[in-house]
Amino acid sequence: MVAGSATYEWILDHLDVAGGGMWPHRGKPCWVLSSRALRLPEDDGVDVRVADASIGELYGEMAAAAGDGVLWVVGGGGVASQFAEEDLLDEVHVTVVPVVLGTGKRLFERRLQGGSMRLSGTRTFENGMVEQRYAVRPPAGR
Repeated sequence: MVAGSATYEWILDHLDVAGGGMWPHRGKPCWVLSSRALRLPEDDGVDVRVADASIGELYGEMAAAAGDGVLWVVGGGGVASQFAEEDLLDEVHVTVVPVVLGTGKRLFERRLQGGSMRLSGTRTFENGMVEQRYAVRPPAGR
């Protein structure tokens, strides 16, 4: 798992509400991209790595840790944009939550350079949320 600091701190702040105080991603390494020191979960055996480095510098270590699994980029338009700029983003899952907001955050901080996204599937949940899956196509010539 890879997250930006705002998403990571949101997860930590909501552990008691949603997860009974337990880190929800036990047994899986989590990289948090941040230039500042962050608190770590108070849960033994949790592998959270705060890194002040680029995706290009960290990707080899992340991919090795994922093995045959999926590297999940959760939250943070800046983090998703960095993966897209390195052509390391192949699929995007967007979950639509039926709540009216006055403002929000962008899915990406920057435009996908020449690439596009194609809807590849949807999933509806009983609570009214809808997940949309998009395949990311790299820019022509790559």
